[in-house]
Amino acid sequence: MAEQEKQNGITVKIVTPDGQVFDDAGVEIAVINTRGGQMGIMAGHEPIMAALAINELLVKKDGQKRSLAVNGGVAEFSDNLLTVIADSAEIADDIDVDRAKSAKERAEARLKDAQQVKNKREMDMAHVALMRAVNRIQVASLRDHS
Repeated sequence: MAEQEKQNGITVKIVTPDGQVFDDAGVEIAVINTRGGQMGIMAGHEPIMAALAINELLVKKDGQKRSLAVNGGVAEFSDNLLTVIADSAEIADDIDVDRAKSAKERAEARLKDAQQVKNKREMDMAHVALMRAVNRIQVASLRDHS
């Protein structure tokens, strides 16, 4: 049975409040970035649940790699199904780099303003927005170099 599982791979589903972003079966490996570090998940992996970092999620199938920008959330894996419930997620090919760069500039300005008035809550929110924008830019740049 273990050999059969490895041949079939895993199914990866990524959902956000806006709906399903990704759904693919037969995935050889999914690499997620949790708050505790990076983890590769293949068929037969032990069940897990982990909080995700704002970072790339990589899916490899049939020798092809697909990158997604995942902005927080949780990942749950059991019975060869990886379910990611993310705050937001985008496939690298779908990322509008100009829009992401504009979001980065806005977040940097918000962060600077919040630091000047010492508004901790606004600083935290601006920092998260900045991390999300940088993640989107980074993941989009990977599609151009893979």
